[in-house]
Formats: sequence, C-alpha cells, structure tokens
Amino acid sequence: MPTNHYRLRLFAASLLIAFLGTLSTAHARRASKDSGSSTTVVIDAGHGGHDRGGIPGQRVAEKEVTLDVAQRLKKALAASGYRVVMTRDSDVFVPLGTRVAIANSYSNAIFVSIHFNSAKRSGAGGIETYFYNRESLPLASAIHYFVAGGAPSSNRNVRRRGYYVLRKAAVPAVLVECGFLTNPTEAALAQTASYRQKLAEEIAAGVRGRNSVASALTTTRVATSESIPLQPYIDQTKVAKSERHRSKRSHKKSAQRKKKSSKPAGSEAKAASKDQEG
Repeated sequence: MPTNHYRLRLFAASLLIAFLGTLSTAHARRASKDSGSSTTVVIDAGHGGHDRGGIPGQRVAEKEVTLDVAQRLKKALAASGYRVVMTRDSDVFVPLGTRVAIANSYSNAIFVSIHFNSAKRSGAGGIETYFYNRESLPLASAIHYFVAGGAPSSNRNVRRRGYYVLRKAAVPAVLVECGFLTNPTEAALAQTASYRQKLAEEIAAGVRGRNSVASALTTTRVATSESIPLQPYIDQTKVAKSERHRSKRSHKKSAQRKKKSSKPAGSEAKAASKDQEG
C-alpha cells in the first residue's frame, strides 16, 4: 500500500505539472530580453559529495536535485547567450569559500545558488529566495517573482539573511530554496524531470529580467509590460547574528570548562563551527 500511495502522489504531481504547462508563461515574455553576452552567471548547485543536504532521515537527497536543476539552468542561460560557470558539475564537495571565490573571480557576474528546503514538520512548504547585499535585491526580486509565480507551492517571500555565500560575494548573489523535500507533495514534484525543467526555466527568466525590476520608489506590486515589481522582503539578518553570537558564547563557555577540567588534553572531542547553507 505505501508503494501505491507514493505512485499516486507521483501521478498527481505529473497531472499538476501538465496543467501548469498549459498556462502560458506570458509574464516571462514581459521580462527584459537581456542577451547576456557580457554577463557571467555563476551557478552554484548546493551541497555535493559527502554533503547530502537536508536533514537526517530525509529520503530525497538534496544534492542530486540541486545539481539537476543547475545543469538545466546552465543550458537555458547558455541558449540565451550568457557565459555560464558552474561551481560544481558533478557529485563532488566544494567548500563554501571556493564557491564564493569562483563568483568573485569574474568582474561582471551574478551568482545563483540553488537549494531545496527541509523541515521536521512535513507540512512545511513553499518557495523562498535569499539575498544579503542591497545590490542583489533586484536579482532576488526577479527570480522569486518567476519561480514563486510559476510553482504550485506557497510563496514564502524574499528574505534577507547572511548566509556565507551571500555575505562574502562581491557580485549580486541570491540563494533560491525551490521547495521542501520533506513535504510529500513538493518532494514528488522535485523528483519529476518536467518540474525541475520548469524551475530552471523560471530561474532563467528571472536572470534575464533582473534589469527590468522596478525601483524602490515605485509603489506598484504588479508587473507591467516594461517592469517586474521589486519584492518586499523579510529581514532575518538579526536572527542570523543572534545565532552566531549564541554559538560564540557557547564555544567560549566550552573552552572555559575544558581549562578547568583535570582531564588530559585530547580527552574531549574538539568542537568546530562552520557556516551552514540551506
């Protein structure tokens, strides 16, 4: 029975994708027809190698679907004339610092990191797009406008947060969370090639339309034939800073306890902290 139930979910997902495919992506055609001839797009497929992504017990490996969407996005953008660079093009682990260094090595570039979300609550779902620097907001707005607008999932908004690859990037940079792999419906969609292709095409539409995003002075929230609305966003930078401060205090207390301990050096496991991505 569980197998039949899973097949029904996949069948329902296929029907939903077919329905979405019948809807014209006219809003994509309204985006600026940026040829991309002078722009390098650095595509970052999240995780990879020993870093599976997601949470313990998660059935769908995030690293696999992010790479597939990234490779499809590469083809879509190359067809539009963009120079495309991949931080990884196979199942390998690439450190966050290396990913950022690749993006920063190109003067006229944008950085798009592709991820899928996860949560302990299976009902959690939706599309999120993250940015950090102000100059990245138009890119985040355009990509989120198309991805969230073309997906059957809920819109969880554009969010500002200091993820390492966004904070350290010297070029416009965004991180797109394309849905929750712990949500049965969204996981079923993510496992279909047609939906992953749709995600890639919507992200590509956002890249092409980033120069058509209305300025912050414009009050409209509706796209016109010339512009895409600047998206409102949730600022989570204070939350991230608070978490980092708590982590630092925790490590200091741990170090103090170690000094007071009479146990020989090396008798306790060493604690290490690192920046986490979606």
